[in-house]
Order: sequence, then C-alpha cells, then structure tokens
Amino acid sequence: MESTLGPRIGKAQGYLRIATEEAWAPPELIKLFRRELAEKTIDDPGFHSLWGFFAGTSERGQLLVDRIQDLGERRLADMDAAGIDKALVSVTCPGVQLFDAATGTALASSFNDQLADAVSRHPTRLAGLAAIAPQDPKRAVQELERAVGKLGLKGAIVNSHTHGEYLDDPKFWDIFAAAEALGVPIYLHPMTPSKAMIEPFLARGLDGAVFGFAIETGLHALRLVVAGVFDRFPRLQIVLGHLGEGLPFWLTRLDFMHNIIVRTNRYGAAAPKLAKPMSAYLRENFHYTTSGMGWTPAIMFVHQVIGIDRLLYAMDYPYQYVPEEVIEQDNLPLSAADKRQFFQTNAERLFAL
Repeated sequence: MESTLGPRIGKAQGYLRIATEEAWAPPELIKLFRRELAEKTIDDPGFHSLWGFFAGTSERGQLLVDRIQDLGERRLADMDAAGIDKALVSVTCPGVQLFDAATGTALASSFNDQLADAVSRHPTRLAGLAAIAPQDPKRAVQELERAVGKLGLKGAIVNSHTHGEYLDDPKFWDIFAAAEALGVPIYLHPMTPSKAMIEPFLARGLDGAVFGFAIETGLHALRLVVAGVFDRFPRLQIVLGHLGEGLPFWLTRLDFMHNIIVRTNRYGAAAPKLAKPMSAYLRENFHYTTSGMGWTPAIMFVHQVIGIDRLLYAMDYPYQYVPEEVIEQDNLPLSAADKRQFFQTNAERLFAL
C-alpha cells in the first residue's frame, strides 16, 4: 500500500526533492557482513575497518544498521521529516562485490528482486538502482538487463573497486556497453581503498568517508577517462557522489598534465591519446550529486564549472541523515528554474523516473 504519512515540505517549494544516493542493506547482507567480520575469510582491510565500526556496538553504528535495513515506514517517516519526496535506493558498499563471483551474482539477483518489490509498494516514494557483481562480467550484464527491462530499476550501482580491480580493465567493458544500450547510468559509489593503497589511510583513520572514499573513487573515475572508456562508449553516463570526489576542482590541471603525459609518451599505451581533453569527459559523461556535501560554496563551484544540467541533489541516507542540510540546499543562490532542475528534473531525466 502506498504510504499515507504526513505532508512533505517539498510540495511548497515548487519542486519535488529527489534524493539520489540513498543506501540500503538487506538483512541478509548485514548477516553476511557480520559473519565475515567474525571469520575474516576475505583479505580486505578496508571492509573490516568500515563495517567493523558500523556493525559494532557503538550507538551510531546500531542506529545506522537499524535504519539502513528498512524500506518501509521508518525510511518513509525519515524522508517526510527531512522533506524528501522520493529516494533512489541502492545496496550499500561494498554490496555484493565483497564476495566470490557466484555468491555475488546470486545475491545481486535476490537483492534486486527485493528492491523492486519495495518500489512496487511505494512507487511515488522509492526508485532503485540494480546491484551487479562485476566479478562475473557476463552475468553482471545479464542481471543489469533483467533488472532494468523486467524489474524497472533505473541503472546500476558499482561500489568502486572489486577485490582491487577497476572497471577500466577491458574485461569489464561489456557492462558499459549494456548500460549505454539500455540508456541507463552507472553510479560509481565509493568503497574504502583497496589493500594495495589503504595502509597510509588506516594509519591515521582516514580510510573511510573522511578522505579515503574520495581518493579511491576519484582515482577510479580518472582511470575510466584515461583508458578511453568514453571514446569507446560516448553516450555512457557515470554518476559520482560527494560533488565528484573533488575532481571538478582539478579540471584545468588534469588537462594540462595529461597533455604533457601524452605528448611525451611518458606512460606509453597506459595513457593513450584521447579524442578530447580530460575535462570534456568530466563535463559530458559524468553527473554529480551532493551526497554528504551539503555545503553551499562547494555546490556552487560545481554549478559554475560543470553546469546545472549535471548537478543533482542527494542526502546520503542514512550515513549522513542531516535534515538541516536540506534547508541549506533549498536556500542555494539559484534561480527557481535551476533549483527545480537540481532537486527534481535532472534526476527524472537521468534515471527516467
């Protein structure tokens, strides 16, 4: 049954507030995470750091685990309290990518069915992104096609690296081909840095959302650009949260330094000549959400250098459930038309809501 909770303050603003990076963890996934924390069969120090806290006994961790498993009245009540009209929900990091290929693939199918069922019960309040397991690219393509074509999900979530591997490896590119053919985006969500890069972050408690997420996922996005993914798939759209993990700040330096690298052939085939400057791909093949970054100066900077057409609202629920940030973003110095794009119509267009 559709929710009949109280009125949402977004209705008075002239636009709907659509939140586009909102996390969910099925109870089965929490159980598997806790089993892994106890048994330590997977060599992923970032996972053990991140979920060792959230699945632990702290008040913050317990509150998050309670909220993140709910796709019903509690989540809708929190949305109402914050003025969120619709949430685009996806399986939280590292999702199904923590596991072996067979397990990850089976979990992705089950979780997508569960998410689609929740969306069918609350169609005006929820939409979803499909979980896929890049561990098996062929099956990942099949699940993406099923989730979009049969279940009505709106794209895919990939929680950055998969066992230290990045999607710039051509063995994963059938996933990009499928997303481009289906006309759906891939949300490149952070994960803690891989085993190969995490130690300096862990040593000072910087491995998670405080900084490690941005470095790891920004690196992943740039690897896609430099590998030529968007020359091969020019209509492919990637979504980055947290205002692009810092990349909009680097646009001119990326162009300048990459031009030198290509011109001098410093890295050979590892950094091939591209059809466009790096900044062009970051402006044409990426969208940026405000998840966890409800700060007016940063939002307005991305608005200035990227453009309103590629800027979307997100809350980052339940990791950063701060209703006051919604009000701050309501008060952004944007025109009424731009504010409607930011909160509503950009998301409707990108995710076919």
